Amino acid sequence: MPLLDKLREQYGGGPVCSELHIASSTYYHCQQQRHHPDKRSARAQRDDWLKREIQRVYDENHQVYGVRKVWRQLLREGIRVARCTVARLMAVMGLAGVLRGKKVRTTVSRKTVAAGDRVNRQFVAERPDQLWVADFTYVSTWQGFVYVAFIIDVFAGYIVGWRVSSSMETTFVLDALEQALWARRPSGTIHHSDKGSQYVSLAYTERLKEALRVIGVHNPVLSRPNFLVSLSDDELPPPLLQPV
Repeated sequence: MPLLDKLREQYGGGPVCSELHIASSTYYHCQQQRHHPDKRSARAQRDDWLKREIQRVYDENHQVYGVRKVWRQLLREGIRVARCTVARLMAVMGLAGVLRGKKVRTTVSRKTVAAGDRVNRQFVAERPDQLWVADFTYVSTWQGFVYVAFIIDVFAGYIVGWRVSSSMETTFVLDALEQALWARRPSGTIHHSDKGSQYVSLAYTERLKEALRVIGVHNPVLSRPNFLVSLSDDELPPPLLQPV
């Protein structure tokens, strides 16, 4: 509209609208609405107000919320609006949420595993460091995704060792184990993991035998045991993953 105003001053409104294939009535109607916003339709005025609220929610959440989360946040704040309206206005405003990447396979099993399942899906412990559960997942960031390895003490539900890596090499899960061993100095601990190649590698199993002497694995084909070994992007949402 500002460009049309400048061209109109130089060439006149009629010729400019004709050249741009815009009806003169449309141009002058927009001009009137811009200079007299109170004369706009109730829907247009509400759309303007909703756009400001949508932009506020979007900015307050690090510009990563999509239609569904923006809509739900507006409802929580008492702003009654249809989801389709939020979708329409966000499209007009050019706003979109951060998309998660495709599912990444983190468990690559090996056919031969020396250790058996000593837990049998009974994820309970009577004392600290009686049972450790190890796993790793991936976390989406604005620059791709990274892998997070962690070891959880089942008794307290506390992460006792963790590491972050851009690859699934054995070294980063081994580093998480070393951190846990150094911090807790356990005795008689059962270590439980899936059959991922990182956890059944020679380096990892030898370190476990040396430090803990009791290890176990479960079949990754089975469903995940419970929340103890099910950390994923849902527990680490995009709003908390800010660029460095």
